[in-house]
Amino acid sequence: MSRAPMWRAIVALGVFAASLFLALTQSARLGLDLRGGTQIVLETKDSPVVKANAESTQRALEVLRQRVDALGVSEPSLYRSGQQRIFVELPGVQDPREAAEVIGRTAQLTVHPVQGATDQQDANKGKPAKDGSRTLADPDQKGAFLTLGPTVLTGEGVKDAEAVLDQQTMSGWMVNLTFRGQAGKDWARVTGAAACAPQGAPERRVAIVLDGKVLSAPGVNADVACEVGISGGSTQITGGFGREEARDLAALVKGGALPVPVEVVEQRTVGPTLGADAIAASTQAAIIGLALTGLFILVVYRLLGALATIALALYGLISYAVLVALGATLTLPGLAGFVLAIGMAVDANVLVFERAREEYLGVRALKSGPSHLDKPLRIGFGKAWSAVVDSNVTTLLAAGLLFFFATGPVKGFGVTLSIGVLVSMISALVITRVLADFAIRRRFVRNRPGLTGITSHGRVRAWLARRKPRLVHHRRRWLGVSALLIVVAVAGIGLRGLEFGVEFTGGRLVEYSTSRPLDVDAARTAVTDAGFPRAVVQESGDGDISVRTGELSNDQQHTIRTALAKEGGEVTVERDELIGPSLGDELRRHALIALGIAVATQLIYLSVRFRWTFAAAAVSAMVHDVLLVVGLFAWLGRPVDSVFLAALLTVIGYSVNDSVVVFDRVREARRRDPAADLETTANKAVIQTLPRTVNTGMGALFILAALAVLGGDSLADFSVALIAGVVIGMASTVFTAVPIAVQLEGSRPAPPVRPKRSEDSGARSPLERRGRARDSGAVV
Repeated sequence: MSRAPMWRAIVALGVFAASLFLALTQSARLGLDLRGGTQIVLETKDSPVVKANAESTQRALEVLRQRVDALGVSEPSLYRSGQQRIFVELPGVQDPREAAEVIGRTAQLTVHPVQGATDQQDANKGKPAKDGSRTLADPDQKGAFLTLGPTVLTGEGVKDAEAVLDQQTMSGWMVNLTFRGQAGKDWARVTGAAACAPQGAPERRVAIVLDGKVLSAPGVNADVACEVGISGGSTQITGGFGREEARDLAALVKGGALPVPVEVVEQRTVGPTLGADAIAASTQAAIIGLALTGLFILVVYRLLGALATIALALYGLISYAVLVALGATLTLPGLAGFVLAIGMAVDANVLVFERAREEYLGVRALKSGPSHLDKPLRIGFGKAWSAVVDSNVTTLLAAGLLFFFATGPVKGFGVTLSIGVLVSMISALVITRVLADFAIRRRFVRNRPGLTGITSHGRVRAWLARRKPRLVHHRRRWLGVSALLIVVAVAGIGLRGLEFGVEFTGGRLVEYSTSRPLDVDAARTAVTDAGFPRAVVQESGDGDISVRTGELSNDQQHTIRTALAKEGGEVTVERDELIGPSLGDELRRHALIALGIAVATQLIYLSVRFRWTFAAAAVSAMVHDVLLVVGLFAWLGRPVDSVFLAALLTVIGYSVNDSVVVFDRVREARRRDPAADLETTANKAVIQTLPRTVNTGMGALFILAALAVLGGDSLADFSVALIAGVVIGMASTVFTAVPIAVQLEGSRPAPPVRPKRSEDSGARSPLERRGRARDSGAVV
């Protein structure tokens, strides 16, 4: 074994061993859409004294972390995003009402001496007077009010707060407070002053106020000495609380006051059964899709196809290991990203095998020596490298845009797609090559080259050899058809409009599951009778009911749930998405920015790698594909949401991939013979790469079809968009990108290019060394 194959084998073995170790010793961190729970996105706002910025948002995050910890949620996650956003993930929390109310309150705890009692509130409506006094409702006597003195103690002096059962009554709960340092002395001083007042006088009471409301105003016991007060640094808040009420109050007090107000701009809740079903469906789709893809390339490429299938299985292992090693969160779209990246790995393998097949058939046709397998395969890997890199970079650009501009689960899709693309290159160019090098050196295989699958033309290549189509010659016809399709798509967008999801419009979408079958008309009537006549009620999934409204509070959502329960029995919230109007505008703006940047970055990258004419042609075909997919969704009335945006950016990567492969062949041919007719060269490149286009597309369609059928409602629209994008992209490369490039080159021809010396070396095939005439015969 030579030095290079040995090093490749060592690297492949090391990657496999490390991946297996990580997969067996660590578990992936599942997103809330897979394990169930609630995600709340808070946005900090300016207060009269504190500006909402990164510093104040970070302080608010620490306060919220203490509150969430006090709530007892298992494995919560809190992190800051940008200057003013805080993400709170609460696994297992299915009713977001309590959590949103507790973590979002300002929770300003203060302690005041009571200066007197009255039966009416003063003109200040509870606001502090110039001397610091204020009048608030008495919690112990309905219709009575207490006049409170200035603040003598704040929640910042509270060291700990704990909800405990009242041991005297055994029927109510109270909150034990423990003070720190000076706060304990302040408490002793205020209670000592109150102890000097006569028994039963209002001045003997001390008021504990939370957010402008008197929680408790206990009187100081008779055994407390005047001017001495209650020492020990602790006290109790009583008020006939229930267990949950006392626990929430303790969480608020222990967390302290938020430095700035916060507003809920996004809220998502996923039921545990929906997450479990999503994992099962996606896993099943991945296994079936991978099996069908493996079977397809096994039939087409035989032994090499079998080795590529093994490499694809190892791709799954390595991708999972990288995910857990990075600590990334696996979301439902992220699962789809992994499955989708299988198509990228298939594409790289097909590129290599088709180049190796051309080299082998060229050697045999010219009778230039014995038909060995190792050299065609080596040349196939070498020549496919540039096309593989270029096509994967374009997909990575789209995935990077998803990471920077998307939020929540779709950001996870960008992460896993990036991981999958990078690992797919390792799978195809390292692992597959190691396995192929090992196989073709076996005497059994060398004596039976037909086993490898690269010694025959294949069905598509044989058909092209018989028909010799001049596809590029009719370019004006194809461009006319493309223009007509764009007109139809734009007409759909203009006439039907786009059905934007709540991510882009703001509002709330709740999906309910009922224990008894519930007709959508009956559900619509129940929601209307509950006071929501403008709500859009539809059937969703397996008999589930989805309700979409503009603004809907948590209490109103609970009201709708109660109304549906009267007709459908027990009601479970399977999915709940709340997007504030400001966030909807922001996401819609970011989506347009992401699409614009995607077009610009692809144009710049392809202009550097190719000529600007080729870049403009590829980007034009990409815009053509995007418009057709958007137009299709407009005509079908399917929702355009963040998951659709992920599909659209993936379509951009796929569309450019096909164009890059063809243009790579054109570039290669023009370097060999710059004086050749461009139309002939482009037509030859299309015919040479068409088997790869068909085989890659078929491999991707198997996976996407499995996702569409088995992935559930969450991935159905995503899969449909990608299926349409792959099919349209396969056609647009031949009938849009290449014709546009030929037209542009006709008006702006490239300057003469001298062949590089390196390309006349041993890396060239016998066909290339024999000249252009012989080279044309090897196409078929």
